[in-house]
Amino acid sequence: MISVIILTKNEEKNILDCLETVNWADEIIIVDDYSTDRTIEIIENLKLKNLKIYQEKLSGDFSKQRNYGLSKAKSDWVLFIDADERVTPELRREINDILIEEKNKPMLNGMYVKRIDFLWGKQLKHGETGNIKLLRLARKKAGIWQGTVHEKWLIEGNTDELENSLFHYPHPSLSEFLQEINFYTTLRAKELQRNGKQCSIWEVLFYPKAKFILNYFVKLGFLDGIEGFIHAILMSFHSFLVRAKLWTYLERNF
Repeated sequence: MISVIILTKNEEKNILDCLETVNWADEIIIVDDYSTDRTIEIIENLKLKNLKIYQEKLSGDFSKQRNYGLSKAKSDWVLFIDADERVTPELRREINDILIEEKNKPMLNGMYVKRIDFLWGKQLKHGETGNIKLLRLARKKAGIWQGTVHEKWLIEGNTDELENSLFHYPHPSLSEFLQEINFYTTLRAKELQRNGKQCSIWEVLFYPKAKFILNYFVKLGFLDGIEGFIHAILMSFHSFLVRAKLWTYLERNF
């Protein structure tokens, strides 16, 4: 058996397409951060018998939200996906094959999943997102999520990697991309401050430039055309905001 867990917050544009790719699961758990759009209405209108909705405040902690969902899962195996991700038919078949094999010969506790990112219809084959692997499928009792943002599922025991990929469709517009960068960089800067991370003005000035060079030139982001350039610029801006906000918090004791 497998449970799929999806975190939501105002995902009316994404949730239907997402759920259509995981409606084969034994259980689907929605952990909603009190959406104010039609997210919950859309989910409820589907009337899926294997779907459960819980509402829980995010409170700036994605690991807490994911671990809450994990505590509600009934299946031995759990797959986490985001509302802007899609499970391809090939990935679904591979997951089912893995679970059938594990019933006969339990060896693994977790599986990494490759993710393919699309920006405004363009697949990003290079740069920061060109080779992403995320631990998203694991036994329920094998570990917990840690980290306020950019969180990781820390699994004990053996892990492997699936051959097929998740599809990821983030940032439907430039303005939403910028809003998300502002939101996530605030969480990340505050997390670093709590962890005692120091930041000099030189990091604020030079780290973002190094990040752009790495993504656009070293990791060949320029091969993804204008979308690759925009993505490299904005991820560099992401790095700048994290360090600028951290420096501000430290200097002004925010």
